[in-house]
Amino acid sequence: MRMLDLILKKRSGAGHDLKELKFIAAGAASGSIPDYQLSAWLMAAFFNPLSRKETVDFTKAMALSGKKLNLKGLKGGRVDKHSTGGVGDGVSLALAPVAAAAGVIVPMMSGRGLGHTGGTLDKLESVKGLKVRLSADRIYKQLKAVGFSMFGQTAQLAPSDRKLYALRDASCTVESLPLIVASILSKKYAEDLTGLVMDVKYGSGAFLKDFGKSRELAAALVDTAKLLGIRCVAVLTAMEEPLGLAVGNALEMEQAIKILRGEKGPADFMEVLETLSGWMIYLGSRARTPEEGAARARAVIADGSALEKMRRMIRWQGGDTRVLDEPEKFLPRARLSAEVKASGPGYLTGMDALTVGRASVVLGAGRARAEDAVDFGAGLMLLKKTGDRLASGDVIAALYASDAARLREGVTMFRSSLKTASRPPKKVPLIREIIS
Repeated sequence: MRMLDLILKKRSGAGHDLKELKFIAAGAASGSIPDYQLSAWLMAAFFNPLSRKETVDFTKAMALSGKKLNLKGLKGGRVDKHSTGGVGDGVSLALAPVAAAAGVIVPMMSGRGLGHTGGTLDKLESVKGLKVRLSADRIYKQLKAVGFSMFGQTAQLAPSDRKLYALRDASCTVESLPLIVASILSKKYAEDLTGLVMDVKYGSGAFLKDFGKSRELAAALVDTAKLLGIRCVAVLTAMEEPLGLAVGNALEMEQAIKILRGEKGPADFMEVLETLSGWMIYLGSRARTPEEGAARARAVIADGSALEKMRRMIRWQGGDTRVLDEPEKFLPRARLSAEVKASGPGYLTGMDALTVGRASVVLGAGRARAEDAVDFGAGLMLLKKTGDRLASGDVIAALYASDAARLREGVTMFRSSLKTASRPPKKVPLIREIIS
């Protein structure tokens, strides 16, 4: 089989069979197919999209380009969650221990932040000593003992996706829906899941800003996952403003810990947390309905069992468990801070998520480039949300950075995200649709 022939075949609009797609995925993983030919094929697939069957086959091929986790020896439903990314979206930090406390096996594979969106791995690593690079054997043992594990993609899990993801970015083929679906689901298929909850964002701070496009992606993900034998639901959530009150690695970790400790969380954050938890618990066969699952989620937070799951996970992954008892003391906080205050009375009518995300990168909490380091203690704490009434001098947010110039630039950028008016804005739903 020659890659040149496969490029010509796809360029002409013809379809591929599983054998051909396995050849492409294996060549991407091993490096036997040069980047220029892979890029040419990606462009051909961009203009002549993969069919429904090709998308399923390519997802399998990418997953099988490395080693799959084998979790069938574990008792119970194996359910993960994936978010398409947003600002302040630290839901996974509370979601995984909640679902695990309800009896679901949760192998949660996550990524790092890039651009204006944060990454779960960076948030976890704000806990001193906590390791996210785990072997397959270690993941299995931890799942058996604790019920959940939070880890990064290993070199053996869907290795072709690493190569093709980078080439999609370099070849301007990122927007291809079948390639997005295959990229996301290949990693989930490699986790040996029985269920998957997708949090598909739309709006200013989302990867796909248009609701229609996001809905199209959500429907394709659910359809393809089911064809792969994975029960799946997609929750379409707005990302017009940051979710919750914290934006930044340690700040978001602190927010999640306080929620697990039983403290009242931000209304929008709790709505997403309870909805996603309900579906995870339902797909894990630990509740008869998603609504019953959400009730169980509230119960395991109230009785402290979700916090205890988090404690065991942190201990297993080498982290300092004292962070759960005194998060303000044992999580890092950047040494410089500034407050952004309301200039006059009125209502906060907008806080652009994309701009706030970019402000967090300026402060040091995120990455402009993949190789950039992050400042775990940098970020923003919001004291006001869209719809809140403002009096002159009210603090809207506190910003944290380790460098004075970064702090000044971050304050200026954050201010530009804000909109105020004399009347409150029209309230819009946070969760617009659920596709199952």
